[in-house]
Amino acid sequence: MSTPRPTGTDRTLVIDNYDSFTYNLVHLLGGLGADCHVVRNDRITLEEIHDLAPRAIVISPGPCTPAEAGICVDMIRRFSGHIPIFGVCLGLQSIAAAFGGTIGPSPSLMHGKVSPVSHEGHGVFRGLPSPFDATRYHSLCVHAQDLPDELVVTATTPDGVIMGMQHRTHPTHGVQFHPESIASEHGDALLENFLRLAETFHQQNEERQSRASRKG
Repeated sequence: MSTPRPTGTDRTLVIDNYDSFTYNLVHLLGGLGADCHVVRNDRITLEEIHDLAPRAIVISPGPCTPAEAGICVDMIRRFSGHIPIFGVCLGLQSIAAAFGGTIGPSPSLMHGKVSPVSHEGHGVFRGLPSPFDATRYHSLCVHAQDLPDELVVTATTPDGVIMGMQHRTHPTHGVQFHPESIASEHGDALLENFLRLAETFHQQNEERQSRASRKG
């Protein structure tokens, strides 16, 4: 089966964590065909998200902790496994928090610094070279030693800081770095991978529902 291409007809909900990078992310997603609907983290409810029925959810970076990120953690707990989710920086940390992970101080303050990111080519990193350079803006990170069983590390820096993470069975992915930054390599390819994964998830669900209805 061929890999579906993302299309502009499918709405992507972007949760804005009051961050200056949010619309850089929206611009990059829009260039890949995503129809983005941007809402701040304290301006939407779980019920409204359910009614909106987005094909994907993207959680922006932000200047706070997951506990201060409005609806983000509760939203992940509610919709992970039902709607594909991609988190950037604070978004990745919110995914970890939603499943019981620990977020604490990063070994170094990384504001506007570029680091090599290594990965094994899984999930959103499929087809990307390893390592590649990515821009980091964070003073907190997810603690690898306390990572919940549901989550798996997909990318790291040379000193072992988690740069990528995904759920073992849900289409829920996150990166600690900023793919939307001009100094990050392959950000567009990484986001396109997520949109493809999201579309594949929905296509497989629709095929299962179609088979079930024929049997019924």
